[in-house]
Amino acid sequence: MIPVLLILTPLVTGLVSLLLKQSETAKGWALLSSLVSLIIAIAGVFFYPKQQLVFDAAWLPDLGSRFALQMDGMGKMLCLLTAVSFPVIFLATYRNEYRNAGRFYALMLLTQAGLTGVFVATDALLFYFFWELALIPVYFLCSIWGGERRIPVTFKFFIYTFIGSLLMLIGILYVYFHTPDRSFAMHSFYRAVLDARMENFVFWLFFIAFAIKMPVFPFHTWQPDAYEQSPTAVTMVLSGVMVKMGIFAVIRWLLPVFPHASVHFADVVIVLSVIGILYASLIAIRQDDFKRLIAYSSIAHIGLMSAAIFAGKSAGLNGVMVQMFNHGINVIGLWIVADAIEQQLGTRKFSELGGLAQKAPALAVLLAVMAFANIALPLTNAFVGEFLMFNGLFQYNMWMAAVACISVILAAVYTLNMVQKVLYGSTGSITEQAGETAPNVQWALVLLAIGIMVLGVYPQPMINLTKDSVQAVLVNR
Repeated sequence: MIPVLLILTPLVTGLVSLLLKQSETAKGWALLSSLVSLIIAIAGVFFYPKQQLVFDAAWLPDLGSRFALQMDGMGKMLCLLTAVSFPVIFLATYRNEYRNAGRFYALMLLTQAGLTGVFVATDALLFYFFWELALIPVYFLCSIWGGERRIPVTFKFFIYTFIGSLLMLIGILYVYFHTPDRSFAMHSFYRAVLDARMENFVFWLFFIAFAIKMPVFPFHTWQPDAYEQSPTAVTMVLSGVMVKMGIFAVIRWLLPVFPHASVHFADVVIVLSVIGILYASLIAIRQDDFKRLIAYSSIAHIGLMSAAIFAGKSAGLNGVMVQMFNHGINVIGLWIVADAIEQQLGTRKFSELGGLAQKAPALAVLLAVMAFANIALPLTNAFVGEFLMFNGLFQYNMWMAAVACISVILAAVYTLNMVQKVLYGSTGSITEQAGETAPNVQWALVLLAIGIMVLGVYPQPMINLTKDSVQAVLVNR
């Protein structure tokens, strides 16, 4: 019942939030709901046996589809990431004001329900249902509460994701008709009989859908604008949790259903991923906007995960599992800092900042921790994940790994350049009046910083949690 509770809690509380009129009431209700989900997730991950992490009930029996949920190691990790992220986001943005706050938080909670469903669904049609449930609220969140260019940006986001979803649905239906028992069950999909030509074709239907969501070059162009124009709380969800939908889907559905095509096209995907890593890193160096820098940095990090997945090595896959969680909390930390600065000073441009370490020393220390994690400095959580991913990529192809390693230098350039421009130098007319951020923001950042340091020193629990999922992927290849 744990997976059901993780979906029902934000779903029901989100619907209730639609009825709330007062902004403070809606904020408190959303934070309370997310904390309840966090308690349930912690209980499911650490205290409940496997048999209580499975749910199976009739849903659409005439179509061979069941309401089937399961939390394996990877599912546990991503449910925990989702459950940790939302209360941190709500806490960090608690003082932000939104018109029709009840509706805003209702859509945020519905997004959480959809994300959790994606990570636990073991029926392809149910997986698609939750995939759309996670995306639809985001369309409204971006188009109603976004920035000045929200309408064209949201339309572009809609077109990309709509095309991706349509391609995936076509692929799901094709595989369904080639399953031995006409079933949408995950293990029936794994046993689907596809000839080599059609497997290669349907592989791309699924991959393009997942690549758009990650995103991977060249399917990434919607992302920087969407991150910039979305409300920062929504951007945190998009970059911290929602991009993991694509990575998770590749591991859960793409590789096992199309094992031969995954190997056949591995070089193509890895080359695209490495191009994306370097391309995004070089563009990040040129950015003067905090949000856009984080957006391009995220593309680079996701590109490395994509390359490591298709390398198909145990070390690389272990690194991807660890990094999915670590990237989530690291990038959310950077977004919190960006939002705190924008809320206080009204700007995100590095050229208008400077000297904040003199005015807000606590924020400076916390930003430094997030920045060091972003460049995978040893003793931060990202170091272990990146080391393992590069290890796996090196085992697959030394030259591709060598080219991808250039991103380590580039990441240090744009991240440390950002730190220098924001924290050091003399204060200007805008930053002269700066002060420490609100206590709720500091608490959110402190909690994330603790997680970064703990997982940097001792990552073994996360590796142990997902090792069975890694072995399952390798067996199916």
